[in-house]
Amino acid sequence: QVQLLESGGGSVQAGGSLRLSCTISGFRVVTGCIGWFRQAPGKEREAVARIDRADATSVADSVKGRFTISKDSAENILYLQMNSLKPEDTAMYYCSARTAIGCGYRPIDYNAWGQGTQVTVSS
Repeated sequence: QVQLLESGGGSVQAGGSLRLSCTISGFRVVTGCIGWFRQAPGKEREAVARIDRADATSVADSVKGRFTISKDSAENILYLQMNSLKPEDTAMYYCSARTAIGCGYRPIDYNAWGQGTQVTVSS
């Protein structure tokens, strides 16, 4: 069974930085696609960034230039470095993996999810 555990969330002031981590078991990050999503209350879950088996990355326009996704293949850990945080970045952040063939950028494309870690940015 694939399990994902996020950590690193917290409360910060606008302009601050946070580094989220996701420890993954039951799935090797070198074999598929993994990504970060976020969801605010009353809103749809949205993709933030993804990285595939070849380390090719894709980042949402809303966070481009501020967020960076990366992974440590040896330790099987996914990271999200978040800089220049804005109040609109406030949300629950989820680590997710696609265990099926291929990759994707929509929540429905991913079948394994962590419990989420809260990020709150104050102005």
